[in-house]
Amino acid sequence: MKLSVEIDPRSGFCNGVVRAVEKAESYLRQGEKFYSLGAIVHNSVELERLKAKGLEIISAQELETLHDKSVLIRAHGEPPRTYRTAERNNLKIIDCTCPVVLQLQKKVREVYHRIAPQGGQVVIFGKTGHAEVNGLVGQTDGGAIVVDSIETAARKIDFTRPVALFSQTTKGAAEYAEVADFIRKSGTQVEVFDTICKQVSQRYEHLRQFAADHSAVVFVSGRESSNGKVLFDLCSSVNPRCYRIENVSQIDISVFRDGDNVGICGATSTPKWQLEEIFVYLRDITEQ
Repeated sequence: MKLSVEIDPRSGFCNGVVRAVEKAESYLRQGEKFYSLGAIVHNSVELERLKAKGLEIISAQELETLHDKSVLIRAHGEPPRTYRTAERNNLKIIDCTCPVVLQLQKKVREVYHRIAPQGGQVVIFGKTGHAEVNGLVGQTDGGAIVVDSIETAARKIDFTRPVALFSQTTKGAAEYAEVADFIRKSGTQVEVFDTICKQVSQRYEHLRQFAADHSAVVFVSGRESSNGKVLFDLCSSVNPRCYRIENVSQIDISVFRDGDNVGICGATSTPKWQLEEIFVYLRDITEQ
């Protein structure tokens, strides 16, 4: 079977994840015990690689009992209580919160304190329980409302009160626009903030075209990646022969046809080396 194979040149880690992983590797090379508060990236293959180098992932509960250690804050960011715990426990924080997320946290905090006294509501369009969303909700002392669809917005928002709407940085622009339009049509006063990461949003049209230009697509991402789900759904909407995998062992060769032009792409949490590994695997099959 002959295949032509191409890696999407724009796929791979976003800048925030690159920074966090590079910082972690720098500390791990020093041989010191090093912790990450939560998974540094939503990609099991990359996590196993970093764990093999000595990275230890801890939960918020475990942070409470940790003292005098170095702890990395991943690109997703953390709520204020995490920093209070770190100060209390004499923890050295290596803060790798993405600058885009930091700006968003600041804006959410400012708007919440401006509108909450007048009965306003901060609404965050995002995935409940996601690390970035938890960090944003923390800026409002738990007062923000999290919605992930028009249905949850209709159920959770009080449309008799003003709304300030923000989005998790990795959500899809089209989905966000639909929720914003729904709230506007409710008749309530609403202020909509453009908070989707530009680096992520710029991949959308490119990836749509990339998927359309190939007869089959291998999409690589961790199952926990919100961005991965959004981008995979985008690829699938223009190419039904789009196959999502987490690692090279999940490739099913039977889905390919002789002469296929196969595109390999992934989420912002998918490392370039993993895309290259899959490229080599498919190339070698082609050369047999």
